Amino acid sequence: MKFLIRIAFLLSIVCSVEVTAQNLNEQTEEQYSLNSGTIDNQFEYVFRKSGNFKGTDGSKYEAVKYSNLLTLKNHVLDSLKTTYKKLENSENTVQSQANEIEDLKTKLLNTQSTLDQTNTEKNNMALLGMQTSKTSYNAIMWSIIAALLALLLFFIFKYKNSNSLTKQAKYKLEEVETEFEEHRRVALEREQKVRRQLQDEINKNKTK
Repeated sequence: MKFLIRIAFLLSIVCSVEVTAQNLNEQTEEQYSLNSGTIDNQFEYVFRKSGNFKGTDGSKYEAVKYSNLLTLKNHVLDSLKTTYKKLENSENTVQSQANEIEDLKTKLLNTQSTLDQTNTEKNNMALLGMQTSKTSYNAIMWSIIAALLALLLFFIFKYKNSNSLTKQAKYKLEEVETEFEEHRRVALEREQKVRRQLQDEINKNKTK
């Protein structure tokens, strides 16, 4: 009885191993396919489906189904075409980006040139039709302002001096006029006195 039990147990183990192996083979067949998956998996599928034998010289050979080789060849060519197409697209993209970069460089140079020109115009001022730096322009303008201020002060000084001289001249003229009036008054009084004296003498001589 124990012997039958052991045999049944062993049979169950063997069946389980076979089922497991079959499942693994099915999974392997699903993993490696000639019409799906990567090229590497397709090659692996062809290798697994090929038979091996030894030649008369003992070398190992693989017998591959011709239709599988043709299918694999077509898949490889399609993959290469796709790869070449992607490479061409990548090259076109790189060239387009290079052109855009060159265009951006040109625009950047133009922008930099315009900015430099703007800064030059900003830092320079037009004076008598000539472009001069702000420093020179400020120096010239302040020099002109200083010269005008100096002239103004000079004219103010001359005006005050002339005004003072005019006042002095007026004062002296008034003094002279006063002296003249006094002298004329004295002379008039003297003349009147002399006339009175003369009239008195005339009167005395008449009475005699």
